[in-house]
Amino acid sequence: MNASKETGIIALKHFINRGKGAAVKTGIEAAKLLEADIVITIDGDGQHNPKDIEKMLNLINEGYDVALGTRLKNPKGMPAYKILANHVANFCTWAIYGLWVTDSQSGFRAYSKKAIELIDTKTDRYEYDSEIIREIHRNRLKFIETPIEVRYTEYSMSKVHKMNLKNGFKTLVKMLISG
Repeated sequence: MNASKETGIIALKHFINRGKGAAVKTGIEAAKLLEADIVITIDGDGQHNPKDIEKMLNLINEGYDVALGTRLKNPKGMPAYKILANHVANFCTWAIYGLWVTDSQSGFRAYSKKAIELIDTKTDRYEYDSEIIREIHRNRLKFIETPIEVRYTEYSMSKVHKMNLKNGFKTLVKMLISG
């Protein structure tokens, strides 16, 4: 754990790539140790606008346990194949875990202290985002979806090869096992 006294930022790093879900879980566990009241997760590829963080914080302060950023309520600039892939992921998440959301794969989320104490995940990779939806449903957490601004950069678009059909199938199998 590296800490910057000037900014108050704490940077955590896995020495080997354990997956997106493992990275988010490590951050949330650190936030618990620091007794954080609210945890914000945001993807590291630059697609989310940090200006939306204030909106997410306000929703938790209004009494929601979880605020889910959704790209699909305002898909401006979102490539058609990403929209289609997200609809498929949303359907699979609903079919397996029983809760419909408009963007089950968004990594831009806010969690109350109650939510981070109750959510218990087992997976470490891309299926993690869907598993959070299961935990919201299982724990009857009060949640809201809110439109977020998305910017697709050359870097964020370079991730396309990582979520091919083979990886999508592996993710689905892991969801079924963890469900």
